[in-house]
Amino acid sequence: MADWTSGYTAAQLDEAQERYEVRFPRDLIDLLSERRPARGYDWHTEDPRIREMLNWPFDLLLFDVENGFWWPDWGDRPTSAEERAEVLRAVLKRVSRLIPLLGHRFLPETPSEEGNPVFSMHGFDTIYYGRDLTDYFQHEFSVRLFDRVPVKQDYKFIPFWSDLVEKPEVGYAFYEAEVSSRR
Repeated sequence: MADWTSGYTAAQLDEAQERYEVRFPRDLIDLLSERRPARGYDWHTEDPRIREMLNWPFDLLLFDVENGFWWPDWGDRPTSAEERAEVLRAVLKRVSRLIPLLGHRFLPETPSEEGNPVFSMHGFDTIYYGRDLTDYFQHEFSVRLFDRVPVKQDYKFIPFWSDLVEKPEVGYAFYEAEVSSRR
């Protein structure tokens, strides 16, 4: 199976950004103008998978929050599920939106510049999956299946998302304390 197919026109990319209310960083525009992943999302049409993946960070983080995770910077953990969801919504409005690439691999929308890292995001289980788009796609389409251990080097820091990657013990500490208090 071919990994790449033809790219989008500038007008198609403009329409996609307007339709989905996202702004692609320059390197993503350059890539998608030249070629696009054959297994990727179809930005040219109304694709329910794109809508689902744009909501994925909230949905997966909320699932984790409802199962005992919490980030101390968010303040005291509310007692009601509705209040916890509102806190999480407010947090995600203040941080870079994640643009889906393939599966649950995402590129941050901001800073709106080249070289943002690619994240594999599954709730609090978030890791770097590439230093930038080039690094990510080199690994994604590599035939070496076990060559995907992220090496911590030269990753641009993206507020909140990089914290999840670089300080997982913060969210897990709250989870462990919460689980212990339930016993």
